[in-house]
Amino acid sequence: MSYLFFLSFFLCLVLTPLVRLVAVRKGWMAVPVKDRWHKRPTALLGGIAIYFGMAIPLFYIADFGTILPHVTFSFPSWRPEAKGPVPLPSADAVIWIGMTFLFVLGLVDDFRQIRPQTKLVGQILVASMVTFLGFRLHWSVSLTLDTVITIVWIVGITNAFNLIDNMDGLCAGIGLIAAAHLVMLFSGVNLGNLNPPALVAMILAGALAGFLIFNFNPASIFMGDCGSLMIGFTLSMLTLSYCQLPVASFQLSVYAVPVMILMVPILDTTMVTLIRLLSGRKASVGGKDHTSHRLVLMGFSEKDAVLSLYGIGFISGISALFVSKSDTLTSPAVIIPLALSILLMGIWLAQLRVYPEKEFSLLRDRAYTPVLIELTYKRQLLMVGLDFCLIAFSYYLSYRLRFHSEDFLFYFKVFLHSLPAVIACKFVAFFATGIYRGIWRYMSTTDVFTYLKASAFATLLSVAAVTYIYRFQDFSKGIFLIDWLLTTGLLLGTRGSFRISADTMSRKTLAGETVLIYGAGRGGEILLREILNNRKHNIKPVGFIDDDTLKIGKKLQGYPILGTFQEAASLLKKYNVSGMLISFSNEDTKNLDAIKDFCRKNNLFLKRFSIGLKEIWLDA
Repeated sequence: MSYLFFLSFFLCLVLTPLVRLVAVRKGWMAVPVKDRWHKRPTALLGGIAIYFGMAIPLFYIADFGTILPHVTFSFPSWRPEAKGPVPLPSADAVIWIGMTFLFVLGLVDDFRQIRPQTKLVGQILVASMVTFLGFRLHWSVSLTLDTVITIVWIVGITNAFNLIDNMDGLCAGIGLIAAAHLVMLFSGVNLGNLNPPALVAMILAGALAGFLIFNFNPASIFMGDCGSLMIGFTLSMLTLSYCQLPVASFQLSVYAVPVMILMVPILDTTMVTLIRLLSGRKASVGGKDHTSHRLVLMGFSEKDAVLSLYGIGFISGISALFVSKSDTLTSPAVIIPLALSILLMGIWLAQLRVYPEKEFSLLRDRAYTPVLIELTYKRQLLMVGLDFCLIAFSYYLSYRLRFHSEDFLFYFKVFLHSLPAVIACKFVAFFATGIYRGIWRYMSTTDVFTYLKASAFATLLSVAAVTYIYRFQDFSKGIFLIDWLLTTGLLLGTRGSFRISADTMSRKTLAGETVLIYGAGRGGEILLREILNNRKHNIKPVGFIDDDTLKIGKKLQGYPILGTFQEAASLLKKYNVSGMLISFSNEDTKNLDAIKDFCRKNNLFLKRFSIGLKEIWLDA
């Protein structure tokens, strides 16, 4: 059945340039506006090619006859004359009907800009049809509650893909990655005999792969709402189809797998909605505040930002495949680290200033400062909550790594009984050693030693507690050794991630006049740190020059030592240098006069950096 992938791929590959040609001739173009990202007119309606690339092959394989029994009777999941429930209709037929309706809805919106509430009503109608036909998430034992949750899921994912269609190749690429993972999820390694959901996923992957050739940066055509709404609905339906499988019943995977497969659009929609509401903006109004835009603000190029989100989608999808094949006791070993990583990423991105200060928040008059900053830097409540998760996860994973499946069921009870005592001991140790008095962004070697000391003290205190309470019966020394290693690594990793993110952003977003720094010693390092941490200088170093030939070719704080002063002339043209800086340790260098003459001849500015203490005389 893999021919369906190539059929949809070639259909979309042929139709996309045709649609683009018509769009250009008819003037159906996306014109750059203030609250949108693209900077040049681009053809619209690429969703037409995606739709026909999917709809044609899907129409011929869909079994529309399975829908009739559900339409005939007033209660779709039960026939009065039958002894049991009516089987669910074929997913491919339901998807074809739903995606066609949303394609038309999106097409009307692309031409006439219909109101958001009108689009929402249309999406709710499609979602209601799906639940009427018997498809549900099975996240609740209550049929009423599960129906409501399912409708919210379909509408939410449909809109989430509409929202991430904000940068070249993002929506199509994330959809392609999700579809590929769903093919593997439904089929395993056997691609020869695929069920209807797997065939739909394969067709969707083929169409998106063909469209992505024209939509990746720099895009020559956009899909528009007629494409993004259809993609979001199809993927939401495919995750619903997974929840209908017997293997997914009563397992953690029924909750985790759909979310992990669609992690990127869920992250983006959740973060953007919350921040817009906190900042007093309408959630339905577009803007340059999405996850991709924030990555660009950190210094990533557009391509790098999109590829980074591809990577997150790929890792999350692979994790979902693992969870789908694992039992409930093993799944948390993957789910929790992924959730914590996404949480930390969301916290960091949420702190970036995006909106103009004059527009700012309902919570503050002075400037936009997300609530997360208050939690992070003042009260440390977020850190305490994060550590609670880290402590519990480290202790759990220690048991999971130490004992095999047949033994783990017994020792899992030991874990549950001792977990409260371990959590209490570790928090006592953390507070006693003062790990909550530091600032993440300025983490130093002193802080590292503090975390090491805190982790060791916490483990020793935990061992003492379980020995006193349980006489160490049914416990293993190896558990606490593994737990110490995991706790230490997670403490340093979570704290260090903020330091690394801040440093990465400082380097990537550095802008100003390009300069060479003379002196790759201690003074040069301090000068470089000052430049990275103080944007007022408006200086961007390209590297160092130094008289010590042994340093040539090496790096200092990530910046290369390019050569000696004698090679400076050749470096000027190569790096388009505007000036030269001298660190304070080179203040009395013998080459100072030569450097001045060199800068005069080459029309370069020359600045000298120094640090000193100046005595202030106080009046009596």
